[in-house]
Amino acid sequence: MTTTDSLALNPVLRVAPAAPAEAAAHFRASLVFHADVSDVAAALTADGDPGFVVLDSRSTAAWDQGHIPGAVHLPTALIPGQAGQLLDRSVPVVTYCWGPGCNGATRAALALAELGYRVKEMLGGFEYWVREGFEFDTWQGQERRTADPLTAPAGTDCGC
Repeated sequence: MTTTDSLALNPVLRVAPAAPAEAAAHFRASLVFHADVSDVAAALTADGDPGFVVLDSRSTAAWDQGHIPGAVHLPTALIPGQAGQLLDRSVPVVTYCWGPGCNGATRAALALAELGYRVKEMLGGFEYWVREGFEFDTWQGQERRTADPLTAPAGTDCGC
């Protein structure tokens, strides 16, 4: 079997990878739009102003179950009418929702961008915030769960 034949049968390589320069441009652009849970947590817990505000776009019931400390609560549907009273257009916004299976943070980021805000989406959402063992607020007070060893190996970071 020739290399060409194996490529035709391989679903990963059926569509050839991009050229390195194209790939670099794509992944650089992706980082313009996305932030990692661990990076957001590190920026929020470091001394000084992180330079951004975190926005939870979920419902009030979800917010009450748990949210990132210091986050602004603004459900996506309310963004057009309330963002101007709650957010400063000169400060970048990092949106989040439940997790990877939810596109609420994407919809919130779109709504904010359309209003003129600079915005990023936090990959993993609240689910991964909790899974990585970061502290969160609930209507009953602060909580923290043990980090999931698949997302936050003990004593190490992912090396990302």
